[in-house]
Amino acid sequence: MAVARVTRVISSSKKGFQEAVESAVSRAGSTLRGITGGEVVSHKVKIEKNKIVEYRVEMNIIFILE
Repeated sequence: MAVARVTRVISSSKKGFQEAVESAVSRAGSTLRGITGGEVVSHKVKIEKNKIVEYRVEMNIIFILE
């Protein structure tokens, strides 16, 4: 029987949501072992002078405990 844990992470990108998600997974993977999935909880943007300047995602990263 496996036991999993969920950790919430927030990531941002100047290029888009896809890059923000990939950055979150990459960074989580550098400190967490056994990542099995993820869930994007929210998408947000930072706007300055009527233009999007940053894309942000909040994610749940799921990993199996050893």
